[in-house]
Amino acid sequence: MKTKYIVRGLIATLLLAFSISSCESYNEELLDGLGNTREFSPIGLTAIIRSQTTVELNWTVKEGENNYVVEFSADDPEFKTIFKTVNVTANQLPIRVALEGETTYSIRVKAVTPGLEDSKWSVITATTLAEQIFLASVDGDIEAKQVTLRWTPNSNVTQIVVNPGAITHVITPAEKASGIAVVTGLTGETSYTADLFNGTKKRGNKAFTTAIDIGNGILVKTTDNLIQKINDAASGAVLVLEQGDYTAQSGIVTLNKSITLRGLRSYSKPLVKLNFVLGAGASNFSLIDLDLDGTGLTDPAAVSNGLITFTGASAIFGDVLISGCKVHDVAKALVYGNASLAKVKSFTVENTIVKNVNTTASADFIDFRLTYVADIVIKNSTFDTCSTGRDFVRVDAGTGLTGTGLTTNVLIDSCTLYQVSNTVAPKRILYVRFVSNASIVRNTLITSTTAIYTNQSGTTMPTFSKNYYSGAPSFMDATIAANKIDASGTTADPQFTNPAGGDFTIKNQTMIDNKIGDPRWR
Repeated sequence: MKTKYIVRGLIATLLLAFSISSCESYNEELLDGLGNTREFSPIGLTAIIRSQTTVELNWTVKEGENNYVVEFSADDPEFKTIFKTVNVTANQLPIRVALEGETTYSIRVKAVTPGLEDSKWSVITATTLAEQIFLASVDGDIEAKQVTLRWTPNSNVTQIVVNPGAITHVITPAEKASGIAVVTGLTGETSYTADLFNGTKKRGNKAFTTAIDIGNGILVKTTDNLIQKINDAASGAVLVLEQGDYTAQSGIVTLNKSITLRGLRSYSKPLVKLNFVLGAGASNFSLIDLDLDGTGLTDPAAVSNGLITFTGASAIFGDVLISGCKVHDVAKALVYGNASLAKVKSFTVENTIVKNVNTTASADFIDFRLTYVADIVIKNSTFDTCSTGRDFVRVDAGTGLTGTGLTTNVLIDSCTLYQVSNTVAPKRILYVRFVSNASIVRNTLITSTTAIYTNQSGTTMPTFSKNYYSGAPSFMDATIAANKIDASGTTADPQFTNPAGGDFTIKNQTMIDNKIGDPRWR
């Protein structure tokens, strides 16, 4: 019995001691709050990397605190060497501090108030990305066999390395001062990456594709008859159009051969007013760096149903491409395929701005019905006020093709969609009914539309990643019947510069950092 009471007594004593200790800790904090001699350490400290090498710092401001000291140490968690010190007031938060690239910074913040001892440090780390001091290219910088590269003048830089080929250009003192250098020895129509160095430290990175080296291409001038040039060209020919206005020769061009039409200069796109009907034999067809105007175009034969129309039962088509173009004021579809048992390997739209296309609601925007398409790829492009009252991508279950082991794949990547498929009764971005289908939508910004992705049982649930919506609530509205929503999506205002004027430059820093939408607007 005595042993039992002794044990109980010990337990009670320990609990009492713990309780007193807790009360003393609480009272100490309370007394500090009432008459402390030292400032409290900042809490809620966050560090976000913005624009590659700028860190945005924020923390919770305590009433009465106004002044802070921020110290940065580069690749040095013990703060043996202070890289930078910044004095901050509460009303300056959040602050952004420019740092060097590819460095892990230890960052500490303390509160400073006259009459009180400085607070203890609050510490956080942040790792910057590769520095980017390359400036945007201007018209004429990228040629077929050389490139002019620009960076912030008087920056500490020593050499440029261009790959593939490890082409090294040593920067002269004059080039360093001006921030301009020309790298030669390149090949036309080739994708390159240029890295700017100071010694071994990278200070900039730029991807570019060299312009066309005409070579065996056929140069077309505004004084030529464009339609005749197209008709006379051999299968597989590349017609290279000088800048200028070609709309004097307008109409519907029927093709039974592979051909490429492209502008000579990507920054000065030739203005063309043609629609194209592709028949058997037109295996590969490309439109590159053109300004394609559909204003007033009609087809008396009623064969053309948009910018590009596939015809020919059982015809086999290869790759069809629209790249680097401006497409506008086309009354019907961007592409239309209703040729029975015909097959298309791929249809791709990239680096293109499309405006006021499919405005008469007589078809869908990308419209494959009896014609099978294996891959639809839509990337790095902007779609402005297109397909009002109709669907964006439509792929039907073509008789004799669907259910035979074929699959249609749709990819929408890094695009900006504004007022697309907008109507009171929700239209669909993905109206895909081919029996075997798969869709991916990622890094895309959709705004100002009542559209949904799909409400079709035959459309396989799309895969979504890093998509943003503004004024487009239906994409995430599970109350709409049969609606297949993007549960991972984010609603946020992109802060467009002037959408009514076609300027979709975004000011929302989070979207910029996350690389959302058409890259040209970031």
